[in-house]
Amino acid sequence: MPEWPEMDTYRRLLSPLVCGHAIEAVEVNREKTINEPVGEFQAALTGRKVLFVERRGKHLLFHLDDGNRLLLHLMLGGWLYYGPRPEKEDSTYQVVLTFDDGNRLFFGGLRLGYLHRLSAKSALEKLKDLGPDPFDSRLTPEAFAKRLGARRGKLKPTLVDQKLVSGIGNCYSDEICFDAEVLPTASIPDLTEETKLRLYRSMRKVLEEATTNGGYMDRKFTEDDTYVGGHDDRVRVYDREGEPCPRCGSPIRLEIVSSRKMFFCPACQKDR
Repeated sequence: MPEWPEMDTYRRLLSPLVCGHAIEAVEVNREKTINEPVGEFQAALTGRKVLFVERRGKHLLFHLDDGNRLLLHLMLGGWLYYGPRPEKEDSTYQVVLTFDDGNRLFFGGLRLGYLHRLSAKSALEKLKDLGPDPFDSRLTPEAFAKRLGARRGKLKPTLVDQKLVSGIGNCYSDEICFDAEVLPTASIPDLTEETKLRLYRSMRKVLEEATTNGGYMDRKFTEDDTYVGGHDDRVRVYDREGEPCPRCGSPIRLEIVSSRKMFFCPACQKDR
């Protein structure tokens, strides 16, 4: 599932490409992906300009010139592709937006994801329960430690709870725990204050590095794209079961916690 780095990469790449351009045509191939009848969705978007693209956690918000928003959540398996032609002619895209410069934005893999047209007020209501952004200036190390310390569960399920901090999912929760040298199964009440602060530093470090490298998505964003997905080979424990730990050489282990895959080093990650 695309997480903070992947969605922020999309935001940064999309902004100069679509902002200021009008939508000339709207193709919908899966009505469940949108939140209103196809005809209404198409009529409402045709002629609208994208003013700017915002990210909130794992969501993208396309701000339109009529005051409304397009709210995108890719969920599991979703991706974006931009250009005059689809990445593959036989690919199925749930929604396609054609802009006035002839380029198109393809929304693929949205079997669980969605692209909803909402008023500004409705979009705010939809996102009101999201926790702070990992890089929000108000989320100081002390504020993060306090939010985390108020929880009583295990660490990984808490880190992926979007009410704690928005944007962290399966991959980067494991990467953050590894960088902080703490087990994803650690009990939060047992964590020391030093470990909580270490998790804060690791959260920002891991997300920033992944974003710099283009995230771990394995699909091109444009025809000549060599940037998106550049972090896939740089993850240290996620999806690395059986490989040697890059820190101590012990085999990376896979376990299931709260129905989620969890990758970690049992030798150099501790429980507090």
